[in-house]
Amino acid sequence: MARLLKAVVAGIGLAAAQDDACNTGHKSEADCLADSKCSWCDAKAVPSACYTKENAKALPAAVFTCKSNKERRRSEILPRTEAEKLGVVWRGNSSSQSSHELLQATELPSDFTWCNKDGVSYCTMSRNQHIPQYCGSCWAHGAISALGDRIKIARKAKGIDINLAVQHLLNCGGVGTCYGGTVDGPYQWLHDISQKTGTGISYETANPYLACTSDSKEGFCKHVDTTCKAINVARTCGSFSQEGGPCNGLGSFPNATISEYGSISGADAMMKEIYNRGPISCGVDANPLLNYESGIIKDAGESVDHVVSVVGWGTDSKDGMYWIVRNSWGEYWGEMGYFRVAKGALHLEDQCSWAVPAAFTAAENLNQVHCHEGGDNCKAKDLESFVV
Repeated sequence: MARLLKAVVAGIGLAAAQDDACNTGHKSEADCLADSKCSWCDAKAVPSACYTKENAKALPAAVFTCKSNKERRRSEILPRTEAEKLGVVWRGNSSSQSSHELLQATELPSDFTWCNKDGVSYCTMSRNQHIPQYCGSCWAHGAISALGDRIKIARKAKGIDINLAVQHLLNCGGVGTCYGGTVDGPYQWLHDISQKTGTGISYETANPYLACTSDSKEGFCKHVDTTCKAINVARTCGSFSQEGGPCNGLGSFPNATISEYGSISGADAMMKEIYNRGPISCGVDANPLLNYESGIIKDAGESVDHVVSVVGWGTDSKDGMYWIVRNSWGEYWGEMGYFRVAKGALHLEDQCSWAVPAAFTAAENLNQVHCHEGGDNCKAKDLESFVV
């Protein structure tokens, strides 16, 4: 009788496992539970195994004990109430009539990407927010990457790429930290300083990414000063300190400003904005991305907890339209740092932000202030109180 029962149980498990992506894809409990689509099911009569949540529900509860990981990754998006406490306007626009509404509603191609437009790439560098230690600064990376692309578009992909300083935003933006930020905040901060000071965000070469903010506890962050002052906006160090070459905060430095920003949602608005003016930053559900390797993700998603930059879209003969998205987890991840997600999936279309570049320092603009190696002729007048 026991042998018969074992055979029946094995048969049920085998039937559930047929054509089950979780069963074929994950052999360990840890890998199974790390996948939001899967459940790990135990049965005394047969080996434990991984099943899709749908198939797991169909297994007899009297025989199988199934569990799934209910815990989500740490959200890198602040709730609306917390964002507004920081002064961020929820889904804000810099003008009463957004210039997005004035964009021409032309017939759009079925495939389009700024990373390969007429054989030219207008996409700037891929970034990794997780080194030299973990920092939940996706909100900054998504916005800065999209803006960098738009500057490259404005330059017609000529000249050396301009890569903007994420760390400047972390040090001075006041719209988020390594423990989370907002989709709207980065461009609102940059527009504000662009209007008030005429100087915008500095370049990566004057302020490298440290993956630290004032509240960070990871790695070496507790030893790092990230307060907003001249030396943490743009700096250079002339020589080793014992040789009399201290670091100087710069009062004049390469920077980029914006003239306008806005918030949009929905596939039609996203496509119109991307096609006409360039990549945008958008919120997304990152849980299904954790173990992503390649292909088109079709998960509906649960909630927005991450920010990415969307550079275009494509059309698959089987899966239909999909978005081409740059993440900020490095090029070892996904499709060389990018992923594809089906239209309507992962909440990618819920909330996006865009910005219009204004002035930026570039060789062709003849607007560089020429500083010495040690920065002595460009030193900020007040190193401690300089705040943007």
